[in-house]
Amino acid sequence: MALRTLISEERIQTRIREIAAQIDTDYPEGTLYLVCILKGACFFLADLARAVRRDTYLDFMSISSYGKEKTSSGEVKIIKDLDISLEGADVLIVEDIIDTGITLNYLTALLKTRRPKSVRVAALLDKTSRRVRPVDAAYVGFEIPDEFVVGYGLDFAEKYRNLREVCVLEPE
Repeated sequence: MALRTLISEERIQTRIREIAAQIDTDYPEGTLYLVCILKGACFFLADLARAVRRDTYLDFMSISSYGKEKTSSGEVKIIKDLDISLEGADVLIVEDIIDTGITLNYLTALLKTRRPKSVRVAALLDKTSRRVRPVDAAYVGFEIPDEFVVGYGLDFAEKYRNLREVCVLEPE
């Protein structure tokens, strides 16, 4: 497999600072939980949490709809649930990529049943051309074409997460 850089580390960091500034404006007070969707969003969460100027709480969920394949199975499974109550809190789901929308559509509906004040989505990447279910993302880093991407937390069979940029995985 060959890698082609799609979004540089510098562009990613600049965009994260812009998103963080908007989050600070949109949530001036109250409890704000950043809910990271493991494993892919952990890099985005770490940089976003450091760029946000207000106090935040962090928690993690692990959800699967891909397994070791390049396409979604369409079935969402919760592997690790939250350790905290969301009741009365503003919740920001932090996701690496919005693809078909199946996972985020399911997750948003699930978290709303836990009586938070609000639930919104922040995603580093958005592949709108693949959308099957609607997702209203409040914060999006980059809209990308329908190519398989890795790096900056995104993987293929657990490889390539550690790349500092987002790359297209291409056959050689």
